[in-house]
Amino acid sequence: MSRWSVIGSGVAGLCVATLLAEQGETVEVIVSDQTPASHWAGGMLAPFCEGESAPEQVVELGQRAAEWWSQRVDDVAHQGTLVVASPRDAAELTRFARMTRQHQWADPAQLEPELAGRFARGLFFPDEAHLNPRDALRQLRASLEARGVAFHAGKPAGTLIDCRGIHAVDRQPELRAVRGEMLILQCKELHFSRPIRLLHPRFPCYLVPRADGHFMLGATMVESDDASPISARAMMELLGAAWAIHPALAEARIVESGTGRRPAYRHNVPEVRYRDGVFSLNGMYRHGFLLAPAMAQQLMQLLSQESNHAN
Repeated sequence: MSRWSVIGSGVAGLCVATLLAEQGETVEVIVSDQTPASHWAGGMLAPFCEGESAPEQVVELGQRAAEWWSQRVDDVAHQGTLVVASPRDAAELTRFARMTRQHQWADPAQLEPELAGRFARGLFFPDEAHLNPRDALRQLRASLEARGVAFHAGKPAGTLIDCRGIHAVDRQPELRAVRGEMLILQCKELHFSRPIRLLHPRFPCYLVPRADGHFMLGATMVESDDASPISARAMMELLGAAWAIHPALAEARIVESGTGRRPAYRHNVPEVRYRDGVFSLNGMYRHGFLLAPAMAQQLMQLLSQESNHAN
């Protein structure tokens, strides 16, 4: 049995620590006062929708995510994803259908009655799911602590596994930051049971339902290392998109706004690496909750191979 020090308590670090603990390994998690990018995630487990712009590898690896999360946290909602577009952007819906799979044409009002009269048709991806990222991270941490895993900010005592996201740029200068901006809205008058993606040529967005009338609204992807608060332009575009989904959201309360710097490699696909005695899992881009389980499993395989070579 080895002793492992996972550096970082975002989604990648906690998934890695979970698999190590489940295998009976001795593991600790080194935390910092920096908020991980996964704190601002939407929590959509939507591999087929991501196929519109992501490599096929993302689609394939992401199909394991909903089952992995369902086995370890509560409240994973297996309600699919609904994709819609305003009448003037109908061509966007056709393009999205052509570039993705595992969907069916649907009447949005049949799936979400409160969309009646809003959209003539939509694409339904029945095999997709979503979760509340912050709740999921809290549950993973609680499970790890129940197994005796220590969380601290002190000196690592074991073999390092670097899961620091963009903060690992000191060791991996090829990482780049992709800024994402989001809002948390509360609108108790509106009830959706699944994520809704609104297609638009310039600023597509997604609206993810959470408990107690809360919704996560996000979309922006800016090639920038800027960690400052959300811009006025981004907020106006997001709120305009929310209104396009349903006018009731114009009366929603803005509970929270935030920005996250997502770590990405050149091709926007995460990688497991080993160099100079340090293992790493990084480059999650916008696919943290979707790909972290499969990438953590790949890391487990690499750890096993290195252990066999050492013996």
